Amino acid sequence: MGAGVRRTAERLETLDRRWIFIIMALALSFPLFVPIELPIRVSPVVRGYFEAVDALEPGDIVYLAVDYDPGSKPELEPMLNASLRHLFGKHVKVVGATLWPAAPPLLETGLREIGEGEFDLVYGVDFVNLGFKEGKENVMVQLGKSFRAVYPNDYYGTPVGELPLLAERGPDGAWRVDNFDGVKLLVNISGGYPGTKEWVQQVRTRYNIPIVAGCTAVSAPEFYPYIQSGQLSGLLGGLSGAAEYEQLLGLRGWAVTGMAAQSLGHVTIVILILFGNLFYFFGRRGRKV
Repeated sequence: MGAGVRRTAERLETLDRRWIFIIMALALSFPLFVPIELPIRVSPVVRGYFEAVDALEPGDIVYLAVDYDPGSKPELEPMLNASLRHLFGKHVKVVGATLWPAAPPLLETGLREIGEGEFDLVYGVDFVNLGFKEGKENVMVQLGKSFRAVYPNDYYGTPVGELPLLAERGPDGAWRVDNFDGVKLLVNISGGYPGTKEWVQQVRTRYNIPIVAGCTAVSAPEFYPYIQSGQLSGLLGGLSGAAEYEQLLGLRGWAVTGMAAQSLGHVTIVILILFGNLFYFFGRRGRKV
């Protein structure tokens, strides 16, 4: 039996590495086609995000700041889509905009596919896309004074005064939604600068508006102090945070599926490392004998 193990170990030393690639490809792709139920523990920061959105009332206004580009799409799009499903399911009105030049189409796709495609909502009435505006922190500060001054037209070039959602006036004749005074919650999906850090620093205290954020996994630790200080009401960190959020919403979206694939990939790597070391040990031992 020992000789057989040694011979196997010697053969494995010359194994074509492409077999390893094939094994990893199968491990990663299997959960994409065959659903695997893995336990997902929901963290307090994700639950805070969920509860902040879930506390909204029908007709409330949310400012959705989508600040990422296609490079972060695999990690951040699942949390954007889950957030939109949660918001629209609560019958909340969404004012979307971005400070990243490549982000407007990403925001538009989510709004159209989920708002119109899944909830049968109407553009301009239930949600709007104001598009991109250069200026970073200056734009954030100016939005607290007047949306119309920053975004006179929407993503399509339509004057915002012609959009029912932004054209509505209160009993006193003032615009119902023209700055953060009319907004109940700011939701930021961020891939970097400008993003969550700047929204908290420039808007949270200055205009006293609650903020929840979703960000890449590598950025999440930077924002935990904001959770502890109460400046952020909730945080989704990377694909795992999005999966936890989908779990709370009862959804099986790309985040849950992606985490299953990622987990199976990690298990496969560990098994390959263990077997590789074992066979290397037996092979070396056989050569000494």
